[in-house]
Amino acid sequence: MNIKTKKVTDRIGEAMQKQGNLLSIYFTAGYPELQDTLPILRELQKTGVDIIEIGLPFSDPLADGPTIQQSSLAALKNGMTTKILFDQLRGVRPEIHIPLILMGYFNPVLQFGVEAFCRECQEVGIDGLILPDLPLEIYEKEYRPIFEQYGLKMIFLITPQTSAERIRKIDAASDAFIYMVSSASTTGAREGFEASAESYFQRISEMKLKNPQIVGFGISNAQTFSQATRFARGAIIGSAFIKNISENGISGISPFINSLRP
Repeated sequence: MNIKTKKVTDRIGEAMQKQGNLLSIYFTAGYPELQDTLPILRELQKTGVDIIEIGLPFSDPLADGPTIQQSSLAALKNGMTTKILFDQLRGVRPEIHIPLILMGYFNPVLQFGVEAFCRECQEVGIDGLILPDLPLEIYEKEYRPIFEQYGLKMIFLITPQTSAERIRKIDAASDAFIYMVSSASTTGAREGFEASAESYFQRISEMKLKNPQIVGFGISNAQTFSQATRFARGAIIGSAFIKNISENGISGISPFINSLRP
């Protein structure tokens, strides 16, 4: 079978058509234990999560707060590599049906080889990539044809400081969703959003972008999930989820997810 025509399902697009606010969960591959990737995927799908972001651990995760940084370093110490993650995900698609997005830094992708990385993503059924340190201009100039050849949707981040002009450019270049960073700080759980953050969410909503927005950074509980999704299509929870599995293990996933939304 020609791998370049294998994937025909737009899982991200289908998720965006669902009723209600979307819940996306981020976890670091290889944490808490090296072989936890598949058990976590199974449990998250079972609990009704809409999208899963799998973090590629990196030794210098500048955009991440302490919880994700620590999980990334622990995963590397456990022996997690890009190749091992692809090996773990091989054959997972008959079982896991919801969108899978890889999130990480561009350096490991370059080290693996950009086209080889994209080919492996297609082979294992990855739907999209979030690479915060790959600028839009470099992506469009050098890498977009490769990503598109292998059916991968590139998801870009915006912050409260991103200009309206740049947001429009990102929207024009995207065909999945826009990752709306709630603040200019690193990732991490918060108890609630300030009025300035809610004003930012509303401002972006009023721009009527063609791509839906999903809020990340600072969502940790039902209150922040509700605030984040008042003006956006969904929200991403990372640090709070990792803290939960650190404390309660995989058996604690279901109670945590059930506490986030009615």
